[in-house]
Amino acid sequence: MDISVYRPGELSAADRTAWTAMQSKAHLLGSPELANPFLSPEFALAVGRYRRGVRIAVVREAGEPAAFFPYQRTATGVGRAIGLGISDAQGVVHRPGFAWDARELLRACGLALWEFDHLVEGQPAFEAAATGTFPSPVMDVDQGYEVYLGQLRARSPKFTRTTLAKERKLGRDAGEVTYVHDERDPAALRTLMNWKSAQYRRTGRSDRFAHDWITRLVEHLFHTRSESFAGILSVLYADGKPIAAHFGLRTERVLACWFPAYDPAYSKYSPGLVLHLRMAEAAAADGIAYLDLGRGQKEYKDSLKTRELQVSEGWVTRRHPVAVGHRVRRAPVRALRNAVVSRPELFEPADKLLKRAGKIRSSRR
Repeated sequence: MDISVYRPGELSAADRTAWTAMQSKAHLLGSPELANPFLSPEFALAVGRYRRGVRIAVVREAGEPAAFFPYQRTATGVGRAIGLGISDAQGVVHRPGFAWDARELLRACGLALWEFDHLVEGQPAFEAAATGTFPSPVMDVDQGYEVYLGQLRARSPKFTRTTLAKERKLGRDAGEVTYVHDERDPAALRTLMNWKSAQYRRTGRSDRFAHDWITRLVEHLFHTRSESFAGILSVLYADGKPIAAHFGLRTERVLACWFPAYDPAYSKYSPGLVLHLRMAEAAAADGIAYLDLGRGQKEYKDSLKTRELQVSEGWVTRRHPVAVGHRVRRAPVRALRNAVVSRPELFEPADKLLKRAGKIRSSRR
């Protein structure tokens, strides 16, 4: 393998075009998971504006790009998936039939290890090092919204009937319900981030928007638009007032769901579910094949999904003391988190404790 490593600003226009072309053709060549926007050059370059240590390895065969591997590294050689912690799809974007040796790739990148938590399928060189595999629900709309809605009615008739009835009731109680699939008003984005921050605090979770780099990254992606990639802000309004919103990323065929939130004053109408159905309808009209709801056990995801993808987490390591030390520190924390999340008898009391702490924290604010 001929491997060259670049800083984000050093990647040529020709390489970016080749990267995008691989994603555009992925569904035709048996690797639809590579079309995810979190695997796009736009996402990698955007993260590179706000985080240190972002690098992109380009693997060439016969002088032509065969694969792209974006990652982040520390001065000691600890490697992480690009945007680890907020990225819902990770791995190598490659041409059909390309195979690589994981440790050879790490050596060329100067990495002692590479950590991932949302590795997409079809990455055998990395999958061998996975410590766990998890479902990532999706909503298939490639046959049109009416087909999707028909499948939803057949599988969950009560859920579908109730959600649509709540939307009608919302219109009667709060005023005309309207939906904007691609809202360009930055004020609406700020409203969404405020709702999401409040939700994080209320449920005792870490507030991602308390980190300035995440806020600036989302704002940057909101203004990023091309034929192959865009940040999409979708907003549900009642009588002209925003009551639910979602910010995600799209490529030509995939809409990656990322930050959904709503005004708690309207919670009895399930505005988040209504919003996702409107998103599915608009995405289908735009030629999107599926909405990726992302890894995580949520009741609304189970209600809306048509199937599940699989993503993995783990570490690819070389024989190196830095790799050993990092795994010793990280493995117990990750194992404990996964054990709690996967077992209802542990998750439910932990979730209640977090929410109780969140209420105390919110009241102090």
